[in-house]
Parts: sequence; C-alpha cells; structure tokens
Amino acid sequence: MNRKPNIALVGVTGVVGTTFLKVLEDRNFPFENLYMMASAKSAGKEILFKGKTYIVEELTPESFDKDIDIALFSAGGSVSEKFAPIAASKGVIVVDNSSQWRMDKEVPLVVPEVNPEAILENKGIIANPNCSTIQAMVALKPLHDAFKIKRIVYSTYQAVSGSGVKGIDDLKNGLAGNDTTNAYPHPIAGNCIPQIDVFTDNGYTKEEMKMINETHKILGDENIRVTATTVRVPVFDSHSESINLEFEKPFTIEEVKDVLSKAKGVVVQDDLSNNTYPLARSVAGTDEVYVGRIRRDFSLDNGLNIWVVADNIRKGAATNTVQIAEELLKHI
Repeated sequence: MNRKPNIALVGVTGVVGTTFLKVLEDRNFPFENLYMMASAKSAGKEILFKGKTYIVEELTPESFDKDIDIALFSAGGSVSEKFAPIAASKGVIVVDNSSQWRMDKEVPLVVPEVNPEAILENKGIIANPNCSTIQAMVALKPLHDAFKIKRIVYSTYQAVSGSGVKGIDDLKNGLAGNDTTNAYPHPIAGNCIPQIDVFTDNGYTKEEMKMINETHKILGDENIRVTATTVRVPVFDSHSESINLEFEKPFTIEEVKDVLSKAKGVVVQDDLSNNTYPLARSVAGTDEVYVGRIRRDFSLDNGLNIWVVADNIRKGAATNTVQIAEELLKHI
C-alpha cells in the first residue's frame, strides 16, 4: 500500500476494543483515518487517542460506505455475523476477534508468528483465534516443526478478564465479600471453576472444543490428538496453561529450550534455582508468550511438560489482531 490505511475499530468501547487503542499506539501502527464504532448505547462517546478526540459512531450497515481498508472487530459473534460480510462486500478486510468465523473453511485462522501465509487466503474476513489457543500455538508451532507433536493435553487457568467487564466485576465483588455472580455459574473469588462457556453434548465445554478444533486448523494437522480442560481462576489478567506434549521424535531438554529461545514471540523463563518461571502478574501488559517449567514427562516416550503464560487481552486478543493487520499492510 502506497499510503497509510484507513482503519475502523468495531466494539471500541469494550475491554478488547480499548486495548486495541493501547496496542495501536504502543506499536505505532500507521493510519490515515481512524473510525471508532460501537453499539447505539456507546454512540456519541468521546475518546482521546494520540492527541485527537474521536466521536464513537453507531455501527450500522452504512458504516462501511466510507473508504475503509481494514476493520478490527471485537463486538461479539452476533455482531460479526451480521456486519463482517457487509464490510467485506464493500472492500474492507475484516479481522474478527469473535468465535463466529474461526472454523469457517473459507476464513483463515491466523497467529502471525505461526501461519502468516494464511492471511493471503482471505476473502474479506480473517479470524483471530481463541485467546487460550493463540498463546499455545506461539509456543507449540516451533516445537511441532522440530519434533512433530503426536498428542497435546491442555489444562488452562484462565483469567476473569477473558469474560469481559462482567467477569472482572464478579471477581472484584467477590473479593469485597459480595458473591453475586453475573458472568459465572458460581462465585469466582476463592474458587476455581472447571467450566468456561457452556457444555456440549460430549461433556466438553465450548472453550475446550475451541482449543481442540483451532489447534488442528492452525497447525494444519488433523492427526494430532488433542484434549483439554479449561478452568476459570480468580486472577484478573493473563491466562496460564499447563501443556503436556508427546512427540514423534526424541529430544533433549536443551534442544527444546534452544528451539523455544529462538522462536518468534516466545520468552523462556526457566531458572528453577531462582524460582523463575512465568507468572500471570508479571506477564500482564506484555505482548509475548512466556514459557517455563520445561521438563520431561517420564511417563511416556518423548513426553514433555511446559508452562505457558500470556496476557489474554493483549496477545490473546488485541495484539494478535493488530499483528494480523500489520501483516496485511505488506500485501494490500
């Protein structure tokens, strides 16, 4: 592109939407014109961004009649289902943060450190993966390339910010002694809830099935056996994951650490003598994926355990979306 792009942010007043703004500023993302869109109840709100005041406009089918090159969506699945095709029909490339398009065969599902080439397959819509899948993929793709993964067991410990404002409020209220819940089926303060999203007929939650299905799609290998248990924990920011892997090829721990230390977007924190490993609190506010507790699983051949932590609102949502837009700029 010979000029700076015109960008639209859809759902700009939500938790991820406001983080879009932080990430765009932090990464100095180039743009000519910026349009901020949200629901009718947020229309008219003023937002100061990079020294300029923007007025949030109501999202309507006519919103994309403007000259817009890229639209970053984070307004929920029903909004994306309705408005993303409208935007795409008018020449806008949509990067969508909802679950609406992720498993659509016509829509690429992209983690820029993992499969940036898939961006070129877009037909107007690109899907941002689930937050817990994104951080896992950044860590697992280089290991898959080196040793070929046969099986993955995910166990996640997910922050309340993944549920938006309601989840954050549930934890704040619970810590203050009020167990009224709006986001969860049980109080989250002092609790671990082994249910994220609703249960499906097979006994897994939708969140667990997202991790399983998205892993297959992003890695491009349906033969990898994947299972998952996703748990909501009383942490405000950053998802933590215990990931157990079985490889086809043998490895040494030194080789694993070397692969991860050279991987794009990965930071290895693994110094047991100093109790150093990734922590949700220290990772919050960053864009990298942190890996530690790297150790052999002695219960099977070629088994490995790793601990993976990332900021679920930044890398798990806003940053990954902006990174996709950055990749797009190379091709449009």
